[in-house]
Amino acid sequence: MPNQLKSSLIISALSALYLHSSAQHVNIYHKDWIDFNKNGKKDIYEDPKQKIASRVEDLLRQMTVQEKANQTVTLYGYGRVLKDEQPTAAWDKEIWKHGLANIDEMLNSLAYNKSAKSSFSYPFSRHAQALNNVQKWFVENTRLGIPVDFTNEGIHGLNHDRATSLPAPINIGSTWNTSLVRKAGDIIGREAKYLGYTNIYTPILDVSRDPRWGRVVETYGEDPFHIAEMGKQVVLGIQQNGVASTLKHYAVYSVPKGGRDGNARTDPHVGFREMHSLHLYPFKRVIKEAKPLGVMSSYNDYDGVPVSASSYFLQDLLRKEYGFEGYVVSDSEALEFIYNKHHVAANYKDAIKQALEAGLNVRTNFDPPSTYLTPLMELIEEGGLDIKILDQRVREVLTVKFKLGLFDHPLREDIAIADKMVHTPADEEVSLQMNKESIVLLKNEQNLLPIDVNKYKRILVTGPMAEATNYTTSRYGPSNNPITTIKDGIINYGKTKALRVDYAKGVDVVDKNWPESEIIPTDLSGEELEKMAEGVRLGKESDLIIAVMGESEREVGESRSRSDLNLPGKQRDYLMKLKETGKPIVLVLVNGRPLTINWENKYLPAIVESWFLSNQSGNVLAEMLFGGYSPSGKLPISFPKSVGQVEMNFPTKPAAQAGQPGVGPNGWGNSRVVGFLYPFGYGLSYTDFSFSNLQLAKKQIRPTDSLTVTVDIENIGKRKGAEVVQLYIKDVLSSVTTYEMDLRGFEKVELNPGEKKTLQFTILPAHLELLDQHNNWTVEPGKFELFIGNSSVNLPLKDSFEVVN
Repeated sequence: MPNQLKSSLIISALSALYLHSSAQHVNIYHKDWIDFNKNGKKDIYEDPKQKIASRVEDLLRQMTVQEKANQTVTLYGYGRVLKDEQPTAAWDKEIWKHGLANIDEMLNSLAYNKSAKSSFSYPFSRHAQALNNVQKWFVENTRLGIPVDFTNEGIHGLNHDRATSLPAPINIGSTWNTSLVRKAGDIIGREAKYLGYTNIYTPILDVSRDPRWGRVVETYGEDPFHIAEMGKQVVLGIQQNGVASTLKHYAVYSVPKGGRDGNARTDPHVGFREMHSLHLYPFKRVIKEAKPLGVMSSYNDYDGVPVSASSYFLQDLLRKEYGFEGYVVSDSEALEFIYNKHHVAANYKDAIKQALEAGLNVRTNFDPPSTYLTPLMELIEEGGLDIKILDQRVREVLTVKFKLGLFDHPLREDIAIADKMVHTPADEEVSLQMNKESIVLLKNEQNLLPIDVNKYKRILVTGPMAEATNYTTSRYGPSNNPITTIKDGIINYGKTKALRVDYAKGVDVVDKNWPESEIIPTDLSGEELEKMAEGVRLGKESDLIIAVMGESEREVGESRSRSDLNLPGKQRDYLMKLKETGKPIVLVLVNGRPLTINWENKYLPAIVESWFLSNQSGNVLAEMLFGGYSPSGKLPISFPKSVGQVEMNFPTKPAAQAGQPGVGPNGWGNSRVVGFLYPFGYGLSYTDFSFSNLQLAKKQIRPTDSLTVTVDIENIGKRKGAEVVQLYIKDVLSSVTTYEMDLRGFEKVELNPGEKKTLQFTILPAHLELLDQHNNWTVEPGKFELFIGNSSVNLPLKDSFEVVN
């Protein structure tokens, strides 16, 4: 049976489910409006020609208190909380007969959750029709017909069965390619639209400053400017499809004390000025410049006040200063934490009161909506919550729904086209390119890479991550796409070049005593020695060893923080034994955070950081290792040498990461390892580039002026490649301590051998501002130094300019 006919039959069958529902009402669907309240006349909120504000107020006037309350709660979709894949007659007795704010992850066949697997997730048109059916129920079977907002995750591709898979956010950050990131955002938004989703929880704008933290892999890195530039493009890409983008996690969530995660998602030790300059900077920039329609409030407190109960964060900053015009949804259970973790609320009702008064719009948790709605209604009936507060929270939710067009076109009409618009060959090419550009070459002694197939005819692939698959997927991304392991990718490539490729696992990711073995080393067991011996034997017989080491999805990710940053388990022990073979070793890292690979960096000739690539990882890595393309990724986060140095970041305050005096009146301070293992912005290539002709349009500007900067970059090597030109600025003298330098511009450019290009950057007043002693953002007069290069420590070009009144 042709796929198109099969899809049509499926859609017809699904539509038939609703014949009984439609028959209950007179026709409410008219040529240019929908009679949502079924009163036979066109109310203001039903009239597409009316202003959104007027439509919202008209609807709000008609709503009961219960209907208003229901617009402040999430229902988790099928397999999480909801038991039904499609509406049933029993829904008429459920609490959502009064409506809902949103339904999250409905019928997406959530990865690694068997209870959420659904036959409605694929084909894509089947899912679109299934969500149409759910939406149709809310339009036709609730009194006022208020549509729901269908939310979903999307941090590395839409969290849906067989959607286009992108590499992890830390990979996306490593591309430093804003135009490519914009395309990725467009893919996420377009796939969401055609599948029926209306609001996507991405991007993550958390600033990673502690690599022990488990969710580093879900962030773009450690620098606020870089994160803002990436996040902005994701929002613009998603929202150009008429789908909302919801930023997370607001705010100061990514630096819990000690890098702890899981049950310890609290207690960031961050100063006020640091909070604004680092952790709030991406949110401020992206909200002002891209206008996202959603923000997710975080679990943690700041200086003793839970963010989800803070009017300072949710209103003073978010709405008044940043100009946010969307709605705020809580991270799951963040509202409950006000009461049961932070203990600043006397009971659950008090927590609800605090959150709604502070500015939280929608509560989300993994339990039925009634567990929240029942105490909320009691709170209102008791007079504990001013109805005006509830009205305002609902007003903000409804405004987003009107902006998304849910009251004009609540149902998708072009259902069948979803099969042609989701995960297209062109989308797969964008994903492929993003994977390629995210790989960072950390070391390449004597140009061991790319591998010379004429010299190295027999290759051993070894290590615990060579056959791994699950890291390519995650709880927050696409699932069920075919996966090529790194081992298979190299074997398949080797066949095209008449290479012999052997494989031995050699060692597990972790040992049986892990994570205790990170603090109490244990001897190698007989079983471990036996596994390693097989790899060593094959290594001796090979010309080259490719060791694929790192972390799996069980050692990094949400609720997976670490105490140490070395390769986990006995992986280093195995590498030491492989080194004794005398054969050259290429270390391929598969991991989600910086690792303290000091021994590996000193003794191994080539190291490749691949992070968590997506399902194409094996083919992408094999092509790079054998020279199919030149690596162009740059580190979006610094690598410390030791956990004892943490936090070890860029940007940093003057001398904060300096050494200790070896002589002098302050003693003999030769007691500490200093310096980065690999610095922010670092990454090697198979070719070389030169920078020249730095030109500033002016040497003096006013605080309100912009400044144009141009620079030439040339490929002086023998291979085609891409370089990231990075611009940094230093405020020489300021009224408050600022960072040693700040990233304030970057551009990725691809050049053929001998090719030269002139790049132009614009320095804006906002790039020079600081938060002064009176907590005002201002551009202070004085000298600024400007640096250009290809990492935060390799900046060959320098100039300066002056800001004058």
